[in-house]
Amino acid sequence: MPTAPNYFDFYGLPESFRPDEAALKRLYYAKSRETHPDFHATSSPENQAEMLRQATLNTDAYRTLSDPDQRMAYLLRQHGLLEEGKQEQLPPDFLMDMMDLNEQLMELEMAPDADAQANVAAEVQALADTLDVGIEPVLAGYEQLPADHRPAALQQIRTYYLKKRYLLRIQQQLATFAARS
Repeated sequence: MPTAPNYFDFYGLPESFRPDEAALKRLYYAKSRETHPDFHATSSPENQAEMLRQATLNTDAYRTLSDPDQRMAYLLRQHGLLEEGKQEQLPPDFLMDMMDLNEQLMELEMAPDADAQANVAAEVQALADTLDVGIEPVLAGYEQLPADHRPAALQQIRTYYLKKRYLLRIQQQLATFAARS
């Protein structure tokens, strides 16, 4: 099922949406020192190639795991819950709630209004904040969940992730409107 190397295994860390960031950074620097190509300049070409591969893996793993959004997407992909290039389905009730926001965006595109734009931006931010508060206990407690409870938690996190991406697109559209004003 995994589509990429397991970055948590690479660092010897448990799979988590809230990993110990200080430990992650320490492990990254330790692996950097261990695999840096300069330290292997006199070794065999095969070893040099392997160290370069390990150094690249280290950099990719750290960049992914140190960013909360990338880490979330990575974990969802690792569990087969996100696919690159696939149009992911949002819950119908969420889409119904978004219909009003999309209508307001269309109106703003036709007739810019700074006050209306600020109201939509505040509404979108409030929705995003509510989503964040609702998912935080799931993210924080994921690591301690028994294996048989993790699939349900991952589904909740997937839904959260998709909703957040949708709201981010609306926020980006609002920023575009603001830049034109």
